[in-house]
Amino acid sequence: MNRPDSPARIALLPGDGIGPELGGAATALLEALGGVEIAEHPIGGASIDAHGTALTDGVLEACRDSDAILLCAVGGPKWESTDPEAPRPEQGLLGLRKGLGLFANLRPVRPSEALLDASPLRRERIEGTDLLVVRELTGGIYFGDSGREGDRAHDDCAYTVAEVERIARVAFNAAASRPGAGRGTAKVTSVDKANVLETSRLWRETVERIAADEFSEIALEHMYVDNAAMQLVTRPADFDVMVTENLFGDILSDEAAILTGSLGMLPSASLGTDGPGLFEPVHGSAPDIAGQGVANPLATFLSVAMMLRHGLDRAADAERIEAAVDAALNDGLRTPDLARGDEGEIHVGTPEMTAAVLDRLG
Repeated sequence: MNRPDSPARIALLPGDGIGPELGGAATALLEALGGVEIAEHPIGGASIDAHGTALTDGVLEACRDSDAILLCAVGGPKWESTDPEAPRPEQGLLGLRKGLGLFANLRPVRPSEALLDASPLRRERIEGTDLLVVRELTGGIYFGDSGREGDRAHDDCAYTVAEVERIARVAFNAAASRPGAGRGTAKVTSVDKANVLETSRLWRETVERIAADEFSEIALEHMYVDNAAMQLVTRPADFDVMVTENLFGDILSDEAAILTGSLGMLPSASLGTDGPGLFEPVHGSAPDIAGQGVANPLATFLSVAMMLRHGLDRAADAERIEAAVDAALNDGLRTPDLARGDEGEIHVGTPEMTAAVLDRLG
């Protein structure tokens, strides 16, 4: 949390591809709101080019000393390699999560009313969708032992009871704070593969115990990951809070992007027990459109809103951003990823969408 009566210290990590363009848009938004000091640092491929590693100790320390971190995008074909010893941009993001203890990833999925027809799913299927995916970030297969021996490779998945307990509590607390809790309809859907995996059986047992002992007022259901993937696109409005492990959460939260019509609309927050949180849009670096001024900045703006709400205790400013984004969309503004050729669309690029949101801040 930032010091009283002092500007909030924001570590801005533009990264790669469209990241620098989005970082510039986010800076304009934050400066319009005021009360921040922004320090920019390299990460991912940009850091590999400059320092030979995706995340330097100095940048990690600067992030640790900030009040919140905004990351735009990492990665690109320039740094892709099958050499296991070669540095990869994604190592910067994983290093931040591990180094800062960011074990909980929150991804809200709420299609804007103005974009209901932009989704490939029928309007009536996604209307009323307002779900939160809670993904465990620092355990599982991404952080397990891995390697190659001759013609064999392995990636080990492991979880401890303590790791499952803390992410389960995040999910149940999130459900308790959502509108459905007041009506007695709050629900957590725990996603696993307990019919096959021992880690999933541990996961299910632990989630059930936490629910019974600490959150008996919140409904709990279990769902196998393959079924959850199907239900996300057939009845998304039936979900409230979904909690799952690292790999499953990575896949399901990206699948949920189809509900909004574009990955360019989804923000996320990565939080730990204490210290600064990391906030980022869930889309990639989109190197094919980098430098063209057509990237959608709205997921980045909504990530800034999550940063203000969850990291800086500025909920009113978060609501201002969300309302401004909705207003710009309601007025017909569309970046290329959102455009469908409908009557009344106003096709814009990154600078124009940024200016439109700033004009509607109120």
